Amino acid sequence: MGIDLPLIWAVVTIFGIMMYVIMDGFDLGIGILFPFIPGKTDRDVMMNTVAPIWDGNETWLVLGGAALLGAFPLAYSVVLSALYLPLILMLFGLIFRGVAFEFRFKAKEHKRHIWDKAFIGGSLVATFFQGVALGAFIDGIPVVNRQFAGGELDWLTPFSLFCGLALIVAYALLGCTWLIMKTEGKLQERMHNLARPLVLVLLAVIAIVSIWTPLTHPEIAARWFILPNLFWFLPVPILVLITTWCLLKAVARNAHYTPFLLTLLLVFLGYSGLGISLWPNIVPPSISIWEAAAPPQSQGFLLLGTLFTIPFILGYSFWSYYVFRGKVTHEDGYH
Repeated sequence: MGIDLPLIWAVVTIFGIMMYVIMDGFDLGIGILFPFIPGKTDRDVMMNTVAPIWDGNETWLVLGGAALLGAFPLAYSVVLSALYLPLILMLFGLIFRGVAFEFRFKAKEHKRHIWDKAFIGGSLVATFFQGVALGAFIDGIPVVNRQFAGGELDWLTPFSLFCGLALIVAYALLGCTWLIMKTEGKLQERMHNLARPLVLVLLAVIAIVSIWTPLTHPEIAARWFILPNLFWFLPVPILVLITTWCLLKAVARNAHYTPFLLTLLLVFLGYSGLGISLWPNIVPPSISIWEAAAPPQSQGFLLLGTLFTIPFILGYSFWSYYVFRGKVTHEDGYH
């Protein structure tokens, strides 16, 4: 039995995108939460919690995109052709956020509000269009003769727009629980108060997406609800409910670390549900990972370098989080 290279590359791509969603999600969430915290000092603390690590988190986005280009060039060409506009707008949002992140600390006091607004706007735009792209991807991409056969605004649907709003809620909760873990005092108390409504809104959003998706996509409904699949996949929604209940309890008792870990689990479960709905198609609704795969020689060559690189990325990510562990206070600065 030979090595299934497309399967290995699918795992690598899925892992890279998942790591990006988790690790860049909470610092995008901090920008989304900025309007709720007007004080300069508290905003400084919020940004200082991610100042040493935010740009490293985006390494995973590069890895996921490069894996798609190298291992699944057909999927790369089709997906980017279909989602060109939302992805470009997402990148503009990330650029704005990055520039605002650096310039805010160097701006004069009377101009700092400009960069605060750029940070908020960049975080919202990047998150919203990530969700829009995800929703359009789930809706499916028309392909004829291995080329994108739709229009430039096919991605603009009620479902994709709702997914954009849903991801804003998810990232806001990630940012909120991250700040619970990394801050103390009144700022942490504010985040505890904000976490409960965010959890409830996210649960409602998950329920709406979980109902909307199978209602509009019979093939996804068949995957989830036809026996014996129903029994195999039933643990996912059950675990979502259990995790949500545990998260609400952790917030109620003012826990420091547990809310963030449970939010990560909740995001992972949502990601797992998406994977179950679409697998093994890398371009829904009909192109599988094997149909979109590059030649085995290309995939094998690229895999050697990737398996060498990923441990280094994991290593320096772990080390940066370890070095900058612990609480961030008002006395901590950014250099």
